[in-house]
Amino acid sequence: MIKKFLVIITLTTLFTGCSEDFLSQTDPNAVAAKDYFQSENDVLLAVNGVYQSLRSSNNIGENSGLYTDERSDDAGRNDNQSNAGEPFQFNDFSILPSNTYLKSHWLSLYQTITRCNQVTSNIDKVTFVVPANKDQYNAEVKFIRALTYFHLVRKWGDVPLITKQLNTTGEIASNTFREKKEKVYEQIVADLKEAVSSGLPNQQPLTGKGRVSKAAANALLGQVYLTMATTLDQGNRTTNLNNAKTYLKAAYDMRAFGNLKEIPYADVFDVNKKSTNAEIIFQIVNKQGDLNYSSSIAANNQAKGETINSLKPSSGVGGNVKADLVKEYEDNDLRKDFSIKYANDASVKDWYITKFRDASAAAGTSGYGGNDWPLLRYADVILMLAEVNLYLGDEASAIQYLNLVRERANMPNYQTSLNNENYSKKFPTLKLAILHERRVELAFEHHRWFDLLRFFTSAELVTYMQAKSQADYGTAKVSNFGTKDYYFPIPFDEYKLNPEKMYQNPGY
Repeated sequence: MIKKFLVIITLTTLFTGCSEDFLSQTDPNAVAAKDYFQSENDVLLAVNGVYQSLRSSNNIGENSGLYTDERSDDAGRNDNQSNAGEPFQFNDFSILPSNTYLKSHWLSLYQTITRCNQVTSNIDKVTFVVPANKDQYNAEVKFIRALTYFHLVRKWGDVPLITKQLNTTGEIASNTFREKKEKVYEQIVADLKEAVSSGLPNQQPLTGKGRVSKAAANALLGQVYLTMATTLDQGNRTTNLNNAKTYLKAAYDMRAFGNLKEIPYADVFDVNKKSTNAEIIFQIVNKQGDLNYSSSIAANNQAKGETINSLKPSSGVGGNVKADLVKEYEDNDLRKDFSIKYANDASVKDWYITKFRDASAAAGTSGYGGNDWPLLRYADVILMLAEVNLYLGDEASAIQYLNLVRERANMPNYQTSLNNENYSKKFPTLKLAILHERRVELAFEHHRWFDLLRFFTSAELVTYMQAKSQADYGTAKVSNFGTKDYYFPIPFDEYKLNPEKMYQNPGY
């Protein structure tokens, strides 16, 4: 559990649209990065600060679904009034460049990158008592920088690419421009290859839960190559697919279990088994009952009149689940019964999320849960292996991987399911069957939007989304979806810094 963290105040408050006078001010209680790094422990605390930054709801923590799940067809909100107006824009596909939530997300991601760059720019100045620690800390930070840029490039396309500590307003100004997404991916791959070739353990021991492992680096690099194969220049498609297969298989071969079916689905999210659950590859660790480091996802998704998630009383709807997703679950799919439930309170009659639970006395009526937030797990890796093998023309292997996940869920295998008229009508191709399996297996884990981007071109995605029934989508208008929605708009405050170099995405 990472409990200590560091915030270093420097001139690297990137892309905030602040004046030079503001940037010139200093905090008398802060330590400048150039003066901070004196010992091995200083580096460790800075690395812990990098991990800590991921926890925020404005970053990629458990409550960041606004930027992923609510951008997709899985979840959203029906309240478009008052303070809910800006969040509603995400699922309504009516988001404005001035949206303050969008700006907060952008800034939080770049703050994480700033922390990473502070470590990588200063680590060589420190003498390490244990030389292996230097390699490990560097690998951890490079992984997180790659992960953060992976979020940025998929959400915005071309983005500013910063890989060093910026110390002056002049350096900041010269780096305020959008780099082509292909260059961003090159940096992501370079960082992850360093992590893969480092001395990181294949799997972190219990004392290192929440820290990067070699399995995590391989899994993420495989996902990156798969995304490059499906979204970038198709001239490199086959090479990228083969690279994806290599690294995903390497991650899979590092697993500490035999078959996926050995790990019950409910155990993946069981607070009492989180420390021993071998399926989780990389997670944000939370501490039950702790005011600052507990999880709130169970309580936040508790519908009024319900107690399955948390002992904290709720007056809300528990996170709106789209009927479109509810109807996609097959009959007798245990993942549906575990993941969602219909709230039948007098004031709340709607489906809500039950996948993340901590109704223990230790979490209490304040809802200070112990749920860890899984960022990578093996079912995800297995389904990506199914996807990459499909694209490489090996349908037999793709089906084998797909069936591993269906077997764990006690569902008929793919070949048998094709005899079910309802299944074969909904998922007439193996590609759509894999996309379906990812949707129901990984629901609400912030994967769905990225899956849609990977499975469809922008034009295909418009057709896919607009074919959905408005009645199954809620108050937000699915008909608003267009090619512009493949990317977020560049936040207005960032665009106005340099309208030429921070050019806006099409349609905004």
